[in-house]
Amino acid sequence: MDAYKLMKELRVNSEQEAHYRPRETGLRLIESTKEDASRISAEGRNAVVEDLWSLTSFFGYSTQTFVLAVNLLDRFLAMIKAQPKHLSCVGVSCLHMAAKVTEEECDLVPADELIRIGQCRFTASDLCRMEKIVREKLNFNSKAVTALTFLHLYHRITLSHSTDRKEILSLEKLEAQLKACLCRISFSKAKPSVLALSLLRQEIKAVQTEDMLEIAQHIQSHLKITDSELLLWSERVAPCLSDYASPECSKPNHRKLQWIVSRRTAQNLHSYRTVPELPTIPEGCWDESERSEPQTHLMTPPHQSLTHTHLMTPPQSEPHTHT
Repeated sequence: MDAYKLMKELRVNSEQEAHYRPRETGLRLIESTKEDASRISAEGRNAVVEDLWSLTSFFGYSTQTFVLAVNLLDRFLAMIKAQPKHLSCVGVSCLHMAAKVTEEECDLVPADELIRIGQCRFTASDLCRMEKIVREKLNFNSKAVTALTFLHLYHRITLSHSTDRKEILSLEKLEAQLKACLCRISFSKAKPSVLALSLLRQEIKAVQTEDMLEIAQHIQSHLKITDSELLLWSERVAPCLSDYASPECSKPNHRKLQWIVSRRTAQNLHSYRTVPELPTIPEGCWDESERSEPQTHLMTPPHQSLTHTHLMTPPQSEPHTHT
């Protein structure tokens, strides 16, 4: 009965995952954009996600918080023509929103503390206004089906059927590998169910267990994932994980990041700095001429501005971290 419930839950999430995926057209446009002051590029997006990973680790937030934050960020960026100067505020807003959904209230970091540690050059009021914008544009209702959703289900299903030692398939390691993949925008184009299965299969092959591999094949058949689709993303996952290979990935731990800052930076972290306000954020969707496929307008017409949103300039430098 437990196995039946798990497979049923798997099918339900598979049917819903399309509702929580970023628009692929928007992601492609970001990937094709060169780094400049007017458009967000893949490099800029990836850098912000890595910063969110650092903040997640620093404050002891869960993988669920990080994955949800990245999901919100990508969905928003794939819909809105945001400018690089607003990217930091969008990213931290998504992290703060995700934390309020997934973390215990007693563990939540106040907005001003999140801004201070992240060395963000905007205020708590700016963060609050940005959260409202993201929430409205995404119709966010505190729920999202992500690759982590499937990874947890796959792990539970695999261990419930496997005759091998359960501890050889580490969920912590799989989560760390997923976080590494999400630092690259290209993996946001993958179906969450397929990305998660690609990670699972690679780890099963690494531990060399035949019965687990059969279970993974049964999951693939149950979700009607084609061999070609799974192979495509499996071939992309392998080099990504090789690039991100680290002791933290193979032997995960929960230590918070230790931040190394200069004396000047330390003084700035404890002082109030005023910064000039920026113009309002254009709220337009991607132009029709920029689209390679039809999209449904979920926004107000292009070039309309958010008159109630004034954000600050992003930080000129980020603190260096090491684990």
